Amino acid sequence: MKNTNTNTKLILLHPYIQKQGSSNRLWLLAFISILTLAFLVTLIYTRESTFTSTATSTVIASSSTPISGLGNSPLPATVINTLLHYASKSNDTYHMPYSDLKPISDVLRKCSSPCNFLIFGLTPETLLWKALNHNGRTVFIDENRYYAAYYEEKHPEIDAYDVQYTTKRSEMKELIVSTKEQVANECRPVQNLLFSNCKLGLNDLPNHVYEVEWDVILVDGPRGDWPDAPGRMSAIFTAGVLARSKKSGNPKTHVFLHDFSGEVQKVCGSEFLCSENLLEGNDNLGHYVLERMDESSVQYCKNQSSTGSGISSST
Repeated sequence: MKNTNTNTKLILLHPYIQKQGSSNRLWLLAFISILTLAFLVTLIYTRESTFTSTATSTVIASSSTPISGLGNSPLPATVINTLLHYASKSNDTYHMPYSDLKPISDVLRKCSSPCNFLIFGLTPETLLWKALNHNGRTVFIDENRYYAAYYEEKHPEIDAYDVQYTTKRSEMKELIVSTKEQVANECRPVQNLLFSNCKLGLNDLPNHVYEVEWDVILVDGPRGDWPDAPGRMSAIFTAGVLARSKKSGNPKTHVFLHDFSGEVQKVCGSEFLCSENLLEGNDNLGHYVLERMDESSVQYCKNQSSTGSGISSST
């Protein structure tokens, strides 16, 4: 019998060929998986970044939106009354009583925002004044450079500067006479004291202090309890000039003199802030309201001689 299988060819698949095909498919699958993973990571990162940016913008926008009693809104009456109550109950020997705090607080509350408040003296009420004028600008002037630096370090929100007084309380009469004799020159009631050589004018304050249109000024310093103490003559005179020299804003400036029963406060208040401007006064606090004056003015008070060399009879 003829063998029909003689020409039959046996084809064998080499194992290498099968392995190579499987390997290619695995590499392709791995490559696709890596691309998919990279795409997912990129998508997730992009969404998280967008969410974070949106959330941050929302927080910033929310923080800039006034909240009741905060932001640009005035302090609620209950907060003001609470601050005044606890300040007046302070254990500090030299703290102001409620009857002195209230008139100043009332003026600050009615002051147009932002209110510019200048205070001569760092006192137990320093933080109170800053809080009551929270929407405005509050600046403190003190004769003790170390205390001013200490206060700013302890309370960074406080804006305090030191000034070197060259006056002596015992020289008050001579200084007043000299100032009134120079009323048409160095000691004019309307001027930029930065360029003045008036003996009672403070000309070494930071430049911007002379540029601010002050709405309220409180003179509660420097010290003046002994003959060689600087006294408050320069502070009172400077307050009067700053008030009369305003170029814009509210033409009126409220000037408060604390310890109003003191001789320096009584005399210099009468000479440079003027009795016709005294709104009210008691033993502790004098409240003056001064108006902007013309640059050509050569007298401090309406009923005062421009070359007067005398001093008020109360001296």
